[in-house]
Amino acid sequence: MKKLQKNLIPLCLLATLCGCTSGLVTKRTEVLSSAPHAAPSSMQESASAKVQLGVPQRFVSAEDISAEWWKLFQSPQLDTLIKRSFKTNPDFEAAQAALQRAKEYAAAQQGFFYPKVSASYPPSRNKMARSFGSGSTGQENNGPVIQADSNGGVKREGPAYYSFQAVQLTVGYMPDMFEANHGQVESAQARTDGTYITLASHVVAAAIQEASLRAQIEAQLRIVSLDQQALEIVRNQLKLGYVKELDVRQQEMTSALAQRELAPLQEELEQTRDLMHALAGNTSAQDMDHDLDQDIDEAIILDGLHLEQELPLSLPSRLVEQRPDVRMAEMQLHEVSARYGVNITRMMPQFTVSGAIGGMASSPKWMVKNGGSFFDLAAKGSNHIFDNAALRTKTRVARQDLILAGAQYRSVVMAALQNVADILYVIQSDDRALKAASKAAQVASKMGEQTRNQYEAGSVDFQGLLVAQQNEQLAIINLVQAQTNRFGDAVALFQALGGGWWGYDKPAKVKNRITLKK
Repeated sequence: MKKLQKNLIPLCLLATLCGCTSGLVTKRTEVLSSAPHAAPSSMQESASAKVQLGVPQRFVSAEDISAEWWKLFQSPQLDTLIKRSFKTNPDFEAAQAALQRAKEYAAAQQGFFYPKVSASYPPSRNKMARSFGSGSTGQENNGPVIQADSNGGVKREGPAYYSFQAVQLTVGYMPDMFEANHGQVESAQARTDGTYITLASHVVAAAIQEASLRAQIEAQLRIVSLDQQALEIVRNQLKLGYVKELDVRQQEMTSALAQRELAPLQEELEQTRDLMHALAGNTSAQDMDHDLDQDIDEAIILDGLHLEQELPLSLPSRLVEQRPDVRMAEMQLHEVSARYGVNITRMMPQFTVSGAIGGMASSPKWMVKNGGSFFDLAAKGSNHIFDNAALRTKTRVARQDLILAGAQYRSVVMAALQNVADILYVIQSDDRALKAASKAAQVASKMGEQTRNQYEAGSVDFQGLLVAQQNEQLAIINLVQAQTNRFGDAVALFQALGGGWWGYDKPAKVKNRITLKK
């Protein structure tokens, strides 16, 4: 048995060495030499307005984003909606299933990463036909004669009975040289992360939109009510002869226009609620979950949302690691690089080594004695001599695919940087708009208060008071829209920076990266 172990050790080492080949040395593409999306000095702090949700916001570079970033809005209703959506949304469920499938497939391929060891032991008892027997006795390698009767006695002629014992140990190794399976898992992980971020962003945006629409509808209803009051006054004045019928028609048109402005807001509110149900996995009103409907009916108001005063701003190198779309493009580049490496290796000489070791005898104890042990070691080398340049052509095609994937990767990275830069300038623009809307609302409020005082003093009629109140409500609607945009900008920035997925379910580090040089 010691001889068997002695022979097996070098055989295992040989099989392991044969499985080791040199693949592509891949590194991450360095396309981020500058930071075009870093906030300029004028944007290190956003503008402030003397109004609700008008606090200034600071950009904090290289600040990590919380995995549950929506909790920064400090809304329990919003937290409940997102938690429910993660449980029941079909897109998120499908992404998780795809990720699990990729993991299971990679796990199934793990056997290729380690040496395979197999053993066989086929004992047998045999009878040789008399016509094939010989008149002379033979001996097995462990000593007994081959030709014997079934009871073990020696016979000079007649059928031969003999036992045969054999044991064999085989070692093999087939690694995943280019880690294509790992790339598939990480690509699926990136898709899941992207679905996670997109779903959370859509739910938050829908909730903020619903809160905004409710506030706008409330203000518009007050305008409609004021227009109706003004219409009643004008009709009474017509009866008394103080106004003409044209004045009544003009007020009726104003009232109808106010009603018309209300309808799109109500329609958009219902569509937003339907979107929230769809994000939560409910397909129709009949199938809606009662608890979910109750959660959505618990209206989220803008004043109940907290506006974070510090916004994260990642550096370009961090952005590459955070955004799922960039990571997906990187994984695709990795897979193309693996295929290119396979084509290169096919152009090189191919070597195959196989080996087996064991023993054969009529009884187990003699398999490693008196020459009963054996081993097989074979090697083969081959190379293409003529294939009409097919392999070279395929390699050139794979090379162009690699160049294409590298260009697409750089394009995705630059688009990501542009996306963040655009959002930063939108934040700056919307901050200025909020400041202007806040000032307009303050002026309209003061004018409304002055008009009410003048009405009480008798210097302004009731219709003039209604007009001032209408202007005040219109200013409130504009202010609500500006406040909504500020919340939406924060959500867009969180999404553009990768949404903090690494705190929720951090994927494995990518071992190989790809450098494509022209």
